[in-house]
Amino acid sequence: MDPSNGLNRSLDVVPTTEEKMKERGQWNNKLEFVLSVAGEIIGLGNVWRFPYLCYKNGGGAFFIPYLIFLATCGIPVFFLETALGQYTSEGGITCWRKISPLFEGVGYATQVIVALLNVYYIIVLAWGIFYLGFSFSSNLPWSSCNNTWNTDSCMEFQRRNESIDQSHLENATSPVIEFWERRALRISSGINEIGELHWDLALCLLLAWILCYFCIWKGVKSTGKVVYFTATFPYVMLLILLIRGITLPGASRGIQFYLYPDLGRLADPQVWMDAGTQIFFSYAICLGCLTALGSYNKYNNNCYKDCLALCFLNSGTSFVAGFAIFSILGFMSFEQNVPISEVAESGPGLAFIAYPRAVSMMPFSPLWACFFFIMIVLLGLDSQFVCVESLVTAMVDMYPSTFRRKNRRELLILAVAIISFLLGLIMLTEGGMYVFQLFDYYAASGMCLLFVAIFETICIAWVYGADRFYDNIEDMIGYRPGPYIKYCWLFLTPATCFGTFAFSLIKYTPLKYNNEYVYPWWGYALGWLLALSSMVCIPLWIIYKMGTAKGTLRERFHELCTPSPDLPKTKREQEKLQAIFSADGDSLSQRGAPTKDGYFPVNEKESNC
Repeated sequence: MDPSNGLNRSLDVVPTTEEKMKERGQWNNKLEFVLSVAGEIIGLGNVWRFPYLCYKNGGGAFFIPYLIFLATCGIPVFFLETALGQYTSEGGITCWRKISPLFEGVGYATQVIVALLNVYYIIVLAWGIFYLGFSFSSNLPWSSCNNTWNTDSCMEFQRRNESIDQSHLENATSPVIEFWERRALRISSGINEIGELHWDLALCLLLAWILCYFCIWKGVKSTGKVVYFTATFPYVMLLILLIRGITLPGASRGIQFYLYPDLGRLADPQVWMDAGTQIFFSYAICLGCLTALGSYNKYNNNCYKDCLALCFLNSGTSFVAGFAIFSILGFMSFEQNVPISEVAESGPGLAFIAYPRAVSMMPFSPLWACFFFIMIVLLGLDSQFVCVESLVTAMVDMYPSTFRRKNRRELLILAVAIISFLLGLIMLTEGGMYVFQLFDYYAASGMCLLFVAIFETICIAWVYGADRFYDNIEDMIGYRPGPYIKYCWLFLTPATCFGTFAFSLIKYTPLKYNNEYVYPWWGYALGWLLALSSMVCIPLWIIYKMGTAKGTLRERFHELCTPSPDLPKTKREQEKLQAIFSADGDSLSQRGAPTKDGYFPVNEKESNC
């Protein structure tokens, strides 16, 4: 075609637009998607939270409420978010804008939670890198009292064959606790005393952010490759630690405490609350991460089968991790001749107190310490960089013309990393642990996630329409999933989430650090500000949109609940449109050819002029 032809320029616009859409990227294959999701959902909570909750809440009996919540909330919401991302090919905010503009606040709520999570979750990686550095030594520094940070009351671990001087036990502290509090944290007496920044920990945090940045700086092209290692290698470490754990003396004692069922504990509502919040934590739902990862799928990917497999993998990993952890704790209980309740810990206490203490009692202890902290760092790393990817994807999809240009996305990720790094430095001061606990207890609490889940299911099931969404899923995967998940979205999930949310409000207990330190009033105010910062997004956005839309209240509501017209059409909808166009085509053919401007001539009878 002659380049001078004016029509040629208009035709060239189409390929350029298609090129821009392709720049968003897609997974090269299904395995990249599966490993990315697995890396996100299988994290520190599987290793340090689930096993402890099992032991604390009735052992094997805890599986009853856990599996009920998994079936009614975990799998349905997990599938909803993944399918929503795949269907809309949008990030965590614009997907809700396209489904129902009135509920765009749900997207903002998820991204506020993720932004806060990005600041504090990576602190655990900094601690893990710090401990890993000390593990490369012939004698682990937390196994003895001969260090500069130890106090006079420090007392080394007692073994079964050693005599104990009872007079020294009253105020004695262990070297592992002193290493954690006096060397790693150098903790102050309260949040009022923030104190100095620990530069060694700040460098560990910087290293963690550098690793995180280069894992995702090229989008799915780099993330899809990195997860081949970060999502699989922790399983190798876990398997090594599991084999080592179950071969230790006293391991059976720990496993018995982990699994022995106490059905009487099911009468305690707190057990059910713990099961519900654990599902939300470990499945990374209501964070926008699953939507972001799903949005890079090919339209016809069978996300239903993927979601079921990933859910069972996640819960199975939690179950197996319990054997690895409690076999070690059983060994420690056996060696020290104390009840297992005295050595069982949860959260950072397990990773940085209980497990290092157990490792120091093993032969070749530095080797096992290295394995454990490498596993901790890798488990946290992929969860962290997927959360950052979720936030960046949401921002890029909101402003594609700004960020989908050369190097703009990389600069955006760099800006997010630098801001999050600077905000996180306060948690590496002498009073930083108190700030970290506030973030952990309030910012991404079960209460916030439950609140978001209620509105997610209401929007999809009742506003957009559960049957319509099932039509979209059928169009994507080629068949219609069983009706169970649809009824969960309609009734079971919102009801269960609302009941658990109400219970968490009624049974709310203020945070105490180590069950001893009580925060000042402004500390709790800051905590609630963190919790409400995400939850208020939903009602405030509804009020804002209803207030700024035009028309009567009914017209506004109808307009704001109408999905975007540029969402993918199902085959059934396309056939209807083709039928309409083919009917119109007969009348168009009678009108003759269009003018040079592309308009069809209209006769006098058809004109309203």
